[in-house]
Amino acid sequence: MIRYRVVVLVLIVLLIYFFRLIFASGGDRSQFYQNCLKFCTLDNCTQSGVSYKKELQWKHDPINKLLLWTCYDECGYDCMWRTTAAFHNRNWTTPQFYGKWPFVRFLGMQEPASVLFSVANFATHYKMLQRFRREVRTDSPMYGTWRAFSYICLNAWIWSAFFHTRDFPVTELLDYTFAYSMVLASFHCMVMRMIHRSSIVVRGAFSCLCVLFFVNHFSYLSVGRFDYSYNMKANIVTGMSGALGWILWCFLQRKKRRYVWKCFTFIVLATSSLLLEINDFPPILWTFDAHSIWHLVTAPLTILFYSFIIEDCKTLRKELVGVEDEESRKLL
Repeated sequence: MIRYRVVVLVLIVLLIYFFRLIFASGGDRSQFYQNCLKFCTLDNCTQSGVSYKKELQWKHDPINKLLLWTCYDECGYDCMWRTTAAFHNRNWTTPQFYGKWPFVRFLGMQEPASVLFSVANFATHYKMLQRFRREVRTDSPMYGTWRAFSYICLNAWIWSAFFHTRDFPVTELLDYTFAYSMVLASFHCMVMRMIHRSSIVVRGAFSCLCVLFFVNHFSYLSVGRFDYSYNMKANIVTGMSGALGWILWCFLQRKKRRYVWKCFTFIVLATSSLLLEINDFPPILWTFDAHSIWHLVTAPLTILFYSFIIEDCKTLRKELVGVEDEESRKLL
């Protein structure tokens, strides 16, 4: 009992810390950066900022052209490093630019480590989905729910990789909203696991409610300026509700279903890994920041969670078959 209370306390502390997040972007607001960007674009770019006035090394990189790096973007990238060097020469801390740390590009990717680890998460979900489909029969309770959950996660990690490759308004929207779809899907699965014996009307109504809420969430963020504050609060409330719900369920099922330790451990470790998001730091080797390492951590944790899902579905089916056999004997 004490262990579960400690976990709840940790979740509450994380919640408080999340509301204190501040997104600093001192680098792009500095006069040094603004002057550098101004003169670079005047010297090298056309009025639109897309094309180049003269032949430059940037222009000959086919990968940059494929990923739609414009002359203005290249000036911003070059000035970002000039500004970072200027800050360090004055013994100032590493600045952020437009809410992001300076990263070394690789093959045109803005945040190569986050791209790589997003792909790793996608691959892990895909492999575990294949295992789930091999080991769990289609008539098992919760089979369809967990399969839908897997597809939602696969979609989200695809857009995470796209967003970290190139930060456009549309890729940012799709990354943030589909990342929330994973959080909401986990919450949905938690509730569905608790009410899986209820009528199809009750389960269907709850599922429709979640779908409608996500559609409203997506529509709201799609119109006008992206509301980062609302999106963060939606993730916190939904994520913490789901985590607390899973922990409560694990506590209640701990004697009947010994394997719930897998779900409990996953929730605790996944929630604890969010400390990386809170205690952000400049990228190591200008590549590995806290966010990318968080993506790295979540990949192996996925294996543990799917192990729980598979065992739980098998157990539910055995229980269902047992009940049906008992009812058949009564009829005879």
